[in-house]
Amino acid sequence: MPSSPTAPAVRIPDTPAPNPRLADHLARVPDPRKPRGKRYPLTGLLLLAISATLAGCRGFTAIGEWAAILAEGTLAGFGLRAAPGESNLRKLFSRLDAGALDAELCLYAWTRTTTIDGRRVIAVDGKTLRGSRSQTAQARHLVAALDHASGTVVAQQAVDAKSNEIPALPDLIAALGERVRGAVITADALHTQTATATAILAAGADYVFTVKANQPGLHKRLKSLPWSRVPAGHVEVEKSHGRRVRRTLKVVQAPADLGFAGAVQVAQLRRVATRKGRKTTEVVYLVTSAGLPAAPPARIAAWVRGHWAVENRLHWVRDVTFDEDRHQARTGSAPQVMATLRSVAIGIHRMRGEVNIARAIRQAAWDPLATCDLVLTL
Repeated sequence: MPSSPTAPAVRIPDTPAPNPRLADHLARVPDPRKPRGKRYPLTGLLLLAISATLAGCRGFTAIGEWAAILAEGTLAGFGLRAAPGESNLRKLFSRLDAGALDAELCLYAWTRTTTIDGRRVIAVDGKTLRGSRSQTAQARHLVAALDHASGTVVAQQAVDAKSNEIPALPDLIAALGERVRGAVITADALHTQTATATAILAAGADYVFTVKANQPGLHKRLKSLPWSRVPAGHVEVEKSHGRRVRRTLKVVQAPADLGFAGAVQVAQLRRVATRKGRKTTEVVYLVTSAGLPAAPPARIAAWVRGHWAVENRLHWVRDVTFDEDRHQARTGSAPQVMATLRSVAIGIHRMRGEVNIARAIRQAAWDPLATCDLVLTL
């Protein structure tokens, strides 16, 4: 028997689907390994890693242990004749084209997400992989685009080590191409840049930006508007965890001399929070290229709230549930690949209607066979 037998093909169910399956997308990711001596098919390894991450596996050792408990028939479903070890996964993921993997998994997520009031709404935010920092290299930083409706990552861009998050957003928009046309992009104050606004508009999308002191002229101009004479366009009150928050949004047409690319409406958002009798007030200014009737105050308020949810729905889950900041993958593409696997696992759980990701992970871990079968049918 040859030392490196040809592995069976990955099993893809016969049921036809309107969109390519997860395995079809992963099959397009370039394999960095040389054909000689290759024991494990790349698509099968990636599907196996996704199934392990769905069950809460946080690193290479845990994924290897997950593979080791699977029966031969289950491994065969992934096209694997044997369980890969921790070293196989570590070496492969450090050499993998992380950008290509992101592109395929995000395209898969995009085809399975929905719109809000007929429009795709996407929150863009960055996250540092703190555990990837070493004595000679700074921590990796990724910018993710999260679909408001589904809570899934539909695009991701690595930030160049010698740059910052700002130029990554136009690159992310360019990578989305025609898919972003007609969408609404929400971003925090860091991305309130003329170049970013121009890139979004050129792609046929609209933006909603927060304006803070990093744009002092724009912030001063918005703050000086006669907001006291503007009636409230939308008011909402939220009570949770012993706290009461009242949000009041006022919206007016953007002044002709505002000087910010594509601005159509500007807004003032006042948040008054009361907890144990103590009241705090925060005032935030916004600028958007979306105009009436498509963007009334209530809809702008929903977009803004949806953007703030990116922290709880993605970054918090990766940090707390997956303990990402303490994961010390540092070599090559491994930090980004592992972050991508966590994001796609969160997305798959959300696509299945799960709200509590920690609970969904526990349930996936209780039944490895069902979890692996799920991955093969996606």
